[in-house]
Amino acid sequence: MNQPLTPEAGLRTLQAHSAEFISLFTHGSLVVEYYKPDQVDKQQPHTRDEVYVITSGTGTFALAGRQMTVKPGDLLFVPAGVEHRFGPFTDDFATWVLFYGPEGGEIA
Repeated sequence: MNQPLTPEAGLRTLQAHSAEFISLFTHGSLVVEYYKPDQVDKQQPHTRDEVYVITSGTGTFALAGRQMTVKPGDLLFVPAGVEHRFGPFTDDFATWVLFYGPEGGEIA
């Protein structure tokens, strides 16, 4: 990576590929994606630990049945295999997604 990743660059890349998420950087076990769901978050639990950093918009986030409000700058941790979902959220909602560690998640 020669330059910092920015939300604007992530959004441009998503739009160019007509996708809701796209991988922008990998290093070892780390994968950095940019994610902008279209009206509904269709995610399923992932096999690796992940971190979200909200870049734009607002909404709610459900993690293992618990609801919370999210806004730009918020950081969320989701252990591997745990049910989670954004929604409802504003039309401009987008987030960084960082996957890391081994399949099944790290042992605490």
